[in-house]
Amino acid sequence: MGRKRRGIPIHGWLNIDKDAGLSSAAVVGAVRRITKAQKAGHAGTLDPFATGVLPIALGEATKTVPYLVADEKEYGFTARFGEATNTDDIEGEICETSDHRPSDSDIEAILPKFTGVITQIPPAYSAIKINGQRAYKLAREGEEVEMPERQVTIHDLRFEERVDETHARFYVRCSKGTYIRALARDIAIALGTVAHLTQLRRLSVGPFSEKSAISLDKLEQLWQCPADFEDLLPLTTALDDIPAVAISETQAIRVRHGNDVAVSNHADGMVCAMDGEVPLAICKVENGIAFPVRVFNI
Repeated sequence: MGRKRRGIPIHGWLNIDKDAGLSSAAVVGAVRRITKAQKAGHAGTLDPFATGVLPIALGEATKTVPYLVADEKEYGFTARFGEATNTDDIEGEICETSDHRPSDSDIEAILPKFTGVITQIPPAYSAIKINGQRAYKLAREGEEVEMPERQVTIHDLRFEERVDETHARFYVRCSKGTYIRALARDIAIALGTVAHLTQLRRLSVGPFSEKSAISLDKLEQLWQCPADFEDLLPLTTALDDIPAVAISETQAIRVRHGNDVAVSNHADGMVCAMDGEVPLAICKVENGIAFPVRVFNI
């Protein structure tokens, strides 16, 4: 017999507005402490200095995390020109300086080169694995880390305002895997200078936006009466792009046991099998047959 998991079986999503100074793992830990949920996880790491939208999955919603991580994201960020750091943000040590400060017109002119499909070299201080070890761990140990290039898509990139001679604010909407620290670094290099991030805020992740995000403090306050809590979002929130398919009670029994069922008039692709309002499983449809990929134990 498997070991019984401690905590309360809660299934759904919380849209947390992360404070600066907290790691994403620390936010997950705080949410578990507040809600006493059996299981929790986050969708997309935010650096400790960053703030903003950090979706937290509870219970069976953790099985839908990969579908949310693949969604587009929006950020607002501030770059400081003239100083590069070894982490490409304010948490690192200054490793290079430049006296050149680009003009507003220079910044506007360079941004189209960073829109569309672009190639990035992620920061050495990142969670990417190199030969089985996290890059940031190797970098902290003083090893030279050769980061692999990756292609990402920048859907929208805008110069928002000049804070002062040294600082400029930007907005970006991008694909998964985009490093905003690398984006700011590369924009500066293209402008003939260097830069690092001094501020980073995630504005949205797929259907989760900052407008509906709540702080950990507010969560703790509101969760004192869980029955009246209205900010727990359904498990299917992360599956907005996946069609729902209603199945019969007999089929539901089969799906709960991981068996395939016939679904007529449905095109090939991913679907969410539903028993009324209850999500049963993410299924892959092939030639009219739905094969369960992830079954929800609800």
